[in-house]
Amino acid sequence: MHDAEHYILEAQFGERWQQEDRQLNQRLAELREKHGTPPNIVHIMWDDTALGEVGIPAIQSVRGFKTPNINQMANDGINFMRMYTEPACTPTRAAFQTGRYAVRSGMHTVSFPVEYSGMDAGEVTIAEVLDKAGYNTAFFGKWHLGDTEFSYAHKQGYDEAFFTPYNQVPSMWIPQAEVANVITGLYPDLHGEDPYDLDQSHQPRGVVWTIEGTKGGPSREWGPPPDIKNYWDIETEAQKRTLAFIDKSVADKKPFFISYQPILTAFFPDPREKKRLTANKNVGAEGLVKLDAFVGKLFEHLQSQGVAENTLVIVMADNGPFIHHGPRGMVETLYRGGKGDFTEGGVRVPMLATWPGVIKPGQIVGDILHVTDLYTTFANLGGAKKYIPRDRIIDGVDQTSLFLNGDGFSRRDYVMIYQGPNLAAGVKGRFKRDWKNAEVGLSKNEFYDLFTDPREMHGEMIEQFHVKSMFNRQRQRHELWIKKYPNRPDATPGPALTGLENVRPETVEIYTAPVDPKKLPFDPQEVSEQPLPFSGSDL
Repeated sequence: MHDAEHYILEAQFGERWQQEDRQLNQRLAELREKHGTPPNIVHIMWDDTALGEVGIPAIQSVRGFKTPNINQMANDGINFMRMYTEPACTPTRAAFQTGRYAVRSGMHTVSFPVEYSGMDAGEVTIAEVLDKAGYNTAFFGKWHLGDTEFSYAHKQGYDEAFFTPYNQVPSMWIPQAEVANVITGLYPDLHGEDPYDLDQSHQPRGVVWTIEGTKGGPSREWGPPPDIKNYWDIETEAQKRTLAFIDKSVADKKPFFISYQPILTAFFPDPREKKRLTANKNVGAEGLVKLDAFVGKLFEHLQSQGVAENTLVIVMADNGPFIHHGPRGMVETLYRGGKGDFTEGGVRVPMLATWPGVIKPGQIVGDILHVTDLYTTFANLGGAKKYIPRDRIIDGVDQTSLFLNGDGFSRRDYVMIYQGPNLAAGVKGRFKRDWKNAEVGLSKNEFYDLFTDPREMHGEMIEQFHVKSMFNRQRQRHELWIKKYPNRPDATPGPALTGLENVRPETVEIYTAPVDPKKLPFDPQEVSEQPLPFSGSDL
């Protein structure tokens, strides 16, 4: 069940799509017979990178860094120039996992520790879909979809998981950062006494950096903080486990789906590194160069295991660069805006894909696709489309034809762009409408032609009156579908960081009531659905 706009396209191109699908299904069946399994899928998604920063060596030549292995993917496969995501980390990761705009799952807002909420257990992830088709599934890296036990990656369909429940912010929550004045007050024993700092119970000293677990098995904290070297070791461990999971799946003679989402960087440097790798020197470029080295190892590993020709590999960013109050070196490249923005620079990201012998090399694709499309496409490639839930809207459309047939074969010409729970903009083909800054009852220069004004610098009014009613209808249809199938209002609340087999006393304090609820004037549970901070530690 798709969003309304899909059916407008299906009415016009449905017969052509059916013909394409018959040919594609035959080709996939032949590949399955040749290799003995449906294709393996490795999806790598990292943070905050502008379109053009990878895959285009000419741009890197004036940015002071190189990613030769990722750039080679553009030569060996497809460089997608119009992949849309959500504007920030948590929403994009939720959209990828569920095939739904983040607003539908309630995961529309960036999670910050300690969150006391997470992705609802009722959401159906791509891991759950592929698992039913016989895939081994694994998640390694930055999860960022909540700290509640029901939202842990291995509780959301993954056979094996090694993940950070939060973003990179906790990398600063270390004694070294307190001494360096990067943070203040988390470790009061490391600075002069503040006689007015009465309540220190609210400080998240027991926050967990990394959780590991298996489906149906125990959950454990890995590499307990507060040692900064432990944080940088998360990436190394995630990469090691990625390669080991390939080995395990090959030994099992089962297809594998691996979602590796690098932490890429931290907000406090690794003291073991004495020099920078790039002329750029900044965290974004440094992280990309390190990731690029692993991408090279990944392809070598797939080749050595004899599965390279049966493996689709995708690398991409989750949103645009962190240009607003972010780390030095995050810049606009081709498009205006960045992380958090609804402009093209915030939601149009680099994505490259290879599949030897299947995806033709050297392609540049200008078609629109959305991160949710990977959900439906992966399900189709894995023979798991029948396991996609039918009781909710799935925004992702099957883009198998785009991947296998190339430029001009997308089944999408539209995107709805949300900032948090608010619809900020709409895209239809070459046109874009800014709803966020529009005034009710008036028409202003809120329309853009992305071919003639790709940086959205000069909004038009008179020249684009002919698209106003088109966007009105697009929005009305979209909202009608929401009325029929309502969104979750927010992330689902719950106690944070519970269920850990090796839990530390400091972590227990995070989900233990700071007061005796019996001594309060009323029971907060009677008026709030939020079980914290007044729940007992036995929850």
